[in-house]
This record gives sequence, structure tokens and C-alpha cells, in this order.
Amino acid sequence: MRIAEKTGKTVEEAINAGIMELGVDRDRVKVEVIEEPTKKGLFGLFGTRLAKVRVFYEDNPGLLAADFINKVCKAISVNADTKVSKNGEHWHIDITGPELGILIGRRGDTLDALQYLTNLAVAKQMSERVRIIVDVEGYRQRREETLVRLAKRLSEKVKRTGTKIVLEPMNPHERRIIHTSLQDEARISTFSEGDDPNRRVVISLKRG
Repeated sequence: MRIAEKTGKTVEEAINAGIMELGVDRDRVKVEVIEEPTKKGLFGLFGTRLAKVRVFYEDNPGLLAADFINKVCKAISVNADTKVSKNGEHWHIDITGPELGILIGRRGDTLDALQYLTNLAVAKQMSERVRIIVDVEGYRQRREETLVRLAKRLSEKVKRTGTKIVLEPMNPHERRIIHTSLQDEARISTFSEGDDPNRRVVISLKRG
């Protein structure tokens, strides 16, 4: 939580000073009025007391991530909306809008890069580590389902032919999906070979 303590001729002026220091929107802060302002007394014998407030802002990783993504989309002239949700310890940002293929890229490469940059941007503003998952209209879920089906189909082919199959290069997350989907196959073994970004999953029969 970040706190700014400010004074001003009015309560609102003090609040605005606190908001400017914290660099956040008015609707994202809580305010505690410490002292109300007073005017000068008769003949100016008494001094003016300024308003004093304490402005509280608790960083919300999801909103920070959404703000960053909205700025990126605006910078590249992409019309998009963001929806924030939380599942366990992970914050999910789902991007929706027309013609968002530019944010996905080839096999999700651009989306992975955007997610990486979003996590970096949020980490700079947080005192604790958080995990941000960025998706574009459910692309990651569809991609996972496609990979699971692919893994099952290719594992059956390996069983029939006895010949190992080397898949196309994948990022660590997608390789993990392949490994996990086949981990309970009694006759099938999976492992990765090569170096990133050309590291591939190999599906083969278990020895013995």
C-alpha cells in the first residue's frame, strides 16, 4: 500500500495533491481527512489552518496490467478492451476486440512477448511478486485444447508405428502441455531436445 499525506487550502486541493504524487486515478484511492481547513479569525488575528489529508492507494496487479496493455494497444492503434479476473494466485487479463491477430502473432509469439512485458511492468510497481496471464479472446484455451488433441493423435501413431515423432519448436508452456497430456500413457515417453527458441518435444515408445 502506498500513502501520501498532503495539505491544501481545501480538502479537495489536498486530495488532488496526494493523487498527483501517487500517480493514480481519483476513484482508486481512499481518503482520510486529518484536519479540516479554517479561515482567519477576526481582524486576521488567527492564522489559517490548511486542510490535511492522508491518501491511500493499494496496488491492484490486475488493474496495473490492464492499464499497461491498454497503453500498448493505443500506441499501436489497436482497438481493444480488457477484462480483469483472478484465479488463485494468478491474475488474468483477457483482451477483446476486432482484428486482434496482431496481438497473438505466429503460434502466440507476440502474445507471449506482451505477457512477458506486462509482468515486468507490473513487477516494477509491486512490492511482492505476482503472476499475470494475458490472453486474447480465449486464444490460450483454444491453443491448449489443440495441443492436447495433437499429442493424443501423435501418441497413437507412435504406438502403431513404433517410430518416434519430433514436434515443431514450442515455448516452455506449450511443451509442458504436451508432456502433461501424455504423462499417464503407459507405453509413451516424452522429452524435450534442442535449445530455445528451437526446443522441441519428442514423443516415443518407452524402452523395455
